[in-house]
Order: sequence, then structure tokens, then C-alpha cells
Amino acid sequence: MSVPEHGPVRLADYRAPAWRVVAATLEFDLDIQATQVRARLELRRTTADAVPLRLDGIGLQLRAIRLDGRALAPHEYALDEEALQIVDVPATAVLETDVTLDPSANSALSGLYLSGSAEHGFLLTQCEAEGFRRITYYPDRPDVLAPFHVTLRADRARFPVLLANGNPAGAGELADGRHWAAWDDPHPKPSYLFALVAGRLEHIEQPYETADGRAVTLRIFAEADAIDRCGYAMDSLVRAMRWDEREYGRNYDLDVFHIVATHDFNMGAMENKGLNIFNAKYLLADPQRSSDEDYAHVEAIVAHEYFHNWTGNRVTCRDWFQLSLKEGLTVYREQQFSADMNSATLKRIEDVQLLRRAQFAEDAGPLAHPVRPAEYSAIDNFYTATVYDKGAELVRLVAGRLGVAAWRRGMDEYFRRHDGQAATVEQFLAALGESNGIDLSPYLAWYAQAGTPELEARGDYDAAQRRYRLTLRQHTPPTPGQAHKQPLPIPVRLALLGADGGNLPLRLSADAAPASECVIELSGAEQQFDFVDVAAPRAASLLRGFSAPVRLQTDLDAADLAFLLRHESDGFNRWEAAQQLARRAIRGLLAGADAVPELAIWCDTLTWLFGADIDPALLAELLTPPDYNELAAQCEPLDPAALHAARETLEQTLAQRLGEALAARHTLLLRSESGGLDGAARGRRRLLNRCLRLWLRIDAELAPEVAATRYVLAPSMTERLAALAGLLAQDAPQAQKALQDFARRYDADAVTLDKWFALQAAVPRADTVERVAALLRHPRFSLRNPNRVSALLQGFAARNPIAFHRSDGAGYRLIEQALREIDALNPTTAARLATTLKDWRRLEPQRRALLQASLRRLAAADSSHDLGDILRRSLAD
Repeated sequence: MSVPEHGPVRLADYRAPAWRVVAATLEFDLDIQATQVRARLELRRTTADAVPLRLDGIGLQLRAIRLDGRALAPHEYALDEEALQIVDVPATAVLETDVTLDPSANSALSGLYLSGSAEHGFLLTQCEAEGFRRITYYPDRPDVLAPFHVTLRADRARFPVLLANGNPAGAGELADGRHWAAWDDPHPKPSYLFALVAGRLEHIEQPYETADGRAVTLRIFAEADAIDRCGYAMDSLVRAMRWDEREYGRNYDLDVFHIVATHDFNMGAMENKGLNIFNAKYLLADPQRSSDEDYAHVEAIVAHEYFHNWTGNRVTCRDWFQLSLKEGLTVYREQQFSADMNSATLKRIEDVQLLRRAQFAEDAGPLAHPVRPAEYSAIDNFYTATVYDKGAELVRLVAGRLGVAAWRRGMDEYFRRHDGQAATVEQFLAALGESNGIDLSPYLAWYAQAGTPELEARGDYDAAQRRYRLTLRQHTPPTPGQAHKQPLPIPVRLALLGADGGNLPLRLSADAAPASECVIELSGAEQQFDFVDVAAPRAASLLRGFSAPVRLQTDLDAADLAFLLRHESDGFNRWEAAQQLARRAIRGLLAGADAVPELAIWCDTLTWLFGADIDPALLAELLTPPDYNELAAQCEPLDPAALHAARETLEQTLAQRLGEALAARHTLLLRSESGGLDGAARGRRRLLNRCLRLWLRIDAELAPEVAATRYVLAPSMTERLAALAGLLAQDAPQAQKALQDFARRYDADAVTLDKWFALQAAVPRADTVERVAALLRHPRFSLRNPNRVSALLQGFAARNPIAFHRSDGAGYRLIEQALREIDALNPTTAARLATTLKDWRRLEPQRRALLQASLRRLAAADSSHDLGDILRRSLAD
């Protein structure tokens, strides 16, 4: 007998599982090349009709199978490359299987695999989304939840640390130098949250007492050469736990909480219940090897994975179509936490920058999909900016609609209703809405519809009636598979500014209480809002705090934007005014206009702000034009060289306009730099490094010398990276010496050496193609390591338009060849890299033809399911 292969998975086809696992008992005899797994599953059929038992399994060598204690003959079960199926199974039964697998051969890094070398590495697992089926036969779907009891056995000298989910349930010695450890996880969980780790690891630990009085031991594990860099992660964990107790009333629920760092990981981190596994780049931190950005990532991602304990683990997702229910919600909670720990304004700016750079571009291309897609072919390809970042924006929409108190009341109800369950987006919105007497079902349309809505706003002031009329219109462009879009509920937070820059009192009716700002909601294709008894406004401040993930078009002219840039009290919208001016200036430059007034206004206003009393970190962001990838998503046909040149012109013109003030501010800021990690110090460094980058554009003698000196004497990695990146960008003569020094300093530090590869991949020169090709042969480079591939190849393709889009197609061919090799090793990494090729249609004809040819050659060759899915959707009409 054989089990048929499955086709595309569709949300409409969802059926509840026919079999539940009442309890799972697993025994592992761990070995690098031949691990044995014995599984005992207590099963219960959920249907009245007898249905076959189907268990997922890939790459397993079945040694034995027993049903209710009786060994099954080969004709009593069906086995193929993807599943084990048994037809005649009682309504309640116990199934036991013995399998063998080879972790050392698992270069896909899914399931149980070896991190590092056979001699010194350690074993660990990654089971989301469908990795558990590579460990044992099991109904590997998120709506099958069970308590797990796990026993690990291994050679003590080779694997002294044995970890799994849950609470420790015993340990001891065995014959022949082996030992064992048992773990009980009392909280039912789906198989994707299973984890184990075994190897030579050091740890740090700290006691913690939860708000409800539970004593917990916190431990972070890493290899010996990295354990001294885990202190900041521990501090971040404690802050996250206290914050979740205070803001959401969520307490940790086990006796131990473990985190493990690895250099070989497909994802950023994984929230396995009680045993989080982290990509080392997001866990290790110290001032000499980690930048301010690295510190921010560690704090945010440690918090993110911990917050999953409730939004993802205790309440999980019913199926993978609901992925954003755990990821979008947890990203939003992580954003809240980071905003509270640092600057809320800067956090919002950073989140929107990421959204526009990655998600808006995704929404505008062939890989566009709803936050909750209707179907998928390869689920690993849907861990996207849309699911995570747009999903977080949708949660923010709902939270903003409810208000702080109602949001907390709704989340309490969500946890009460669905603790220990696998839930859906509908159930999430129902719990929030019903607990507050509000119908939130209209927001489901946001989850079902791809594309970025375009919001047009027009204001009209009637001085005689003292009435301000705001007309809003919305339109969402077609996306693959969705030609026609319905109107969405779009909340718009707004204020009207008077001539002095202050907010005018607003009210929508004569009997309403006036407010300095308000939130209105556009629910149809077009709607008008009349504000009464309003003094003459100077400018409208719309979509404050980026209250909805839309592209906003207004009737504000350049002078209005300059006024907002000078006077706006909402920090995000102040930044947004600068961004809008810059976008208009770039459009003028691309159009070949003889004069671009927006460029002059942008420079003049920023020059005025440069001398004003303003937060240094915010000023650094104001001085930075929109990201290339954000701009590219709005250009068709796209000439990458022309767009890059236009953006360069903006920066060059601003640098020339600021002139000597750049060197003076740089000197002043440098005097106060001591490498501190507090928010104020990070903000000063942000501006310090922005000043250096602009100064290098206009001073080819002193500025490079200062940068080279800063590189050598830098008290922090933030300064060292900024100096080196600036020297490389300007092709300064000091750059090569600094680059060689960086490689020498950090040759043995994998995380920091990734920065060395990434810096070179981003050098904005046409010959960077040859530089990257040479680095692929560097002894420290490996296509097997996802971090190194991301640093060099993903960085090259996603962040270097000059080299990647070189007019002879050499950049495309380099990525094409790399994809062939990577796909044979790690399909997940290959598919992620292939997404950088998706926007070939937007290019001007010559480059379009070259990139399309590369895609077609790749599509014609044998490829993995994951890579093939990206290629098919990228090339689809």
C-alpha cells in the first residue's frame, strides 16, 4: 500500500484532526550519526466513523512498530516518503514505533540536527513548522496538543548537557559512561513546540520569582567561547518577564526557563515551550563585538520568544493559516515592550521603516499574499514580513480601536477562553470584541486581503462657517489572485495645526468635547468628516503614529510639509514629513526636472533643525532619506542605477548644505562618547555616525583620517562599524587596511565576522560582484551556514542595487549559481534568498530580461519544494 502525495493546502479544506494524542512518551538514544527514537503515543479517535490513522514522517528508518503491544506485519501498514498509515486501529489505542535517523546528514537544519563539527558540535532540534516529522512518526499539525514525557540518553563525555521541554523529572548514570535525563512538560503542546538540546555547553543562571509566587530558575546555555556574552540577554529576559506580568497579567508557568544559543539556525529564534533556541546573532552581546542595533535586537527577540509562552504556546494556532495569530500578535507585544524600554517615537519609526522596506515591497510584487492566505504550497515560505509585520499592524489597529483598558480586558478574555487550545483569528477578534460589546468582524477583511491600501486625503476649510472638511478615499491595487478589493476599516489619527504650530481643538459635532487630536475611521471607499468651530488651520497632521498600514497621499504642498517638519509635536509625523519631502525630491530628480524645489526645501528645513534643540537620535533619522528598497517598490520601470544616483544626490546635497557644521557637530559628539549603553548614549552615537557619513561625502582629506582613527580607537562596535562602513562607501584609501584589521580581530568570532562579510557585500560599486564571488571561496565562508549566506549573499542581493543590478547581469548570475548549490543543502535558506529575485518585472527592459532568464533557468532545473514554490510564484502571470 502507498499513501498519496498531497497538493496545495487550502484553508477551505481544513478539517479537525481525526485522531488526538492523549499523551506522548519519547525516548532518545542520542548519537551524531545514528540517533534512535522510541515513541509511545496514546491515541484517541475523535470521529464516530472508523478512519485510518495517518502519521507524518520524513527521512526516518522504521525499525519496529507495535499497536497495543502487538508487532505489526508489513502488510498491516502503509509507508512512503512522507507518512505512515494504519487502517485498522481501535478508537483508543497505543502505538509504539522505533526509528533511527542521522542528525549529521541533516543540512536542512529541520528536525534533529548537528550544530557545528562532529567533534565539537552539539545536537538540537528545530520543529516549526513541520520538522517534528523528521524525528518520529506523529500527527505533525498545530491543532494536535499533548503532554510530553521525554527521556534522553547519551554518552556523558560527549553530551554532558541533556535538555528538553518542561520540568526536570530525573537524571542518573548508565553503564559504559552514559547518562540519562527525563523531562515532563505538563502543558499540552503541538509537536512544532518540541525541543531537545544535547552537547557540551556552559550556562549562566539566575533565580526569578514570578508575580504569583512561583520560584523559577533561568538559564542561558552557549558554547564555552560565547557564554560570557549572554549577560545582556539574561537582563532582557528578566525585564520581559516583569513587563508581561505588569502589562498583561501573564506569569511564567514552569520551574525552569532555558535558552540555548547556536550558530546554525534557519530562523532568528524559536519559542519551544520552556526551551527557547536562539540563533546566536540574536542572543550574544558585548560592547566590543556588538553594535547598538545588535543590543536592540537581543532585547527585542528575547522578549518576543518569551512572550510566545502565552501568545503562541499556551494559546497556539489551529492551523498554519492562522500563523499571524501567534506571530503578528507577539510582534505587536514585542514592539510595545521595546517602546516602553526605549524611545517610543524611535521604535515606531524603526518599525515603519521595516514595514515599508520589506512588507510594502512584498505587497507590491508577485509574492504578495494576505496576512491569512487562502492556500499555500510550502509553509516555510510564509514566514514573511506580511505575516509578522503587517500582522502586527493589524493587531495595532484593533488595539487602537479598543483603547488601553478595553484592549487589556479583551486579552484577558482571550486567554481565559482559549488557554490550552489551538485558536483562530475569528476567535481572537471575538474574544476582544465580545468582552467590550464591540463587533470587530469587519477587521477580518484586513486578514483576507493582500496589498497595501492607498489612502487619499483632501482637506477644505470654510472660514465663514469655521468648518474643516476632510475627505478620505481608499483604493487597494490588484495583487496575484485578487483582482478586486473591498474597502477596509482604516483608522486615521489626526490633528490640525495652527499658525503657531500648536494643535487646534477638534470636534465632529457642536456638543462634543474638544480634543487636541482624534481618531476617525474610514469604513467605505470614500467618506467625509466635518470638524466644527475650527480656527483656520495651517496644516493637517494625518495618520499620526502611522495609525494604519497604508500609503498616504495628501494635498499638502512642500511648504506645508516643511511647516510640519519644523513644528509637528508627533515625533513620528515629524519624521514622516521629512520622508515625504525626500520622496518628492527623488521623484523630481528621476523625472529630470531642471529645478527640484522639494530638494531645496528639504535641505533648508533640515539645516534649520540641525541647529535646533532636538533629540539626537530623532535628528539622525530626519537626516536620512527613505530606504532604496522602499523607493524601488514605487518605481516602474525601475532603473536601479538611476534611483541609487537620485538618492545619492539627496545625501550629497544635504551634506554640502550643512557643510562645516557636520565636522563641528561630529567633534562635539565625539567628546562625549564613552561607549555607554543607555538610551541617551545610543542616541548620541546615532547622530555622531550620521554626521560622519555625511561629512565623508564632502571632505576627502580630513574626514577619512578621522574615520580611520575612530575605527582604531573606537570604544564600541557601533563606532567601529560606522567608521569602516563610511570608509568603504567612499572608497577611501584607509578602507582596505581597516577591513584587514577587522578580519584579523574577529577571525574566530562567527557572529562578528558575519558583519565583515556583510560590509563588503554592501559596497556600492559595480566590481562588488567580483568581490562577493571571491568571498564565496573564503575559508571562513560556508554555504551550509544560514547566517553567513544571509550576511554575504542576501546582503548583496537585497542591499546593493549597484552591484546586484549590474547592467551585464553578472549579479543575477552569481545569485543564480549560489541558489543551485544552497538548495541542495538547505531548501529553506535557498527559498529565502530567492525572494530577492521576485521583482524582476519592475525593472527596465534590459535588466528585466536578464533577471527573468536567470529565474527561468532555475525553474527549469530540479529544485526543492520550497525553492520551486518561490520560483513558480515569481514567474507566474
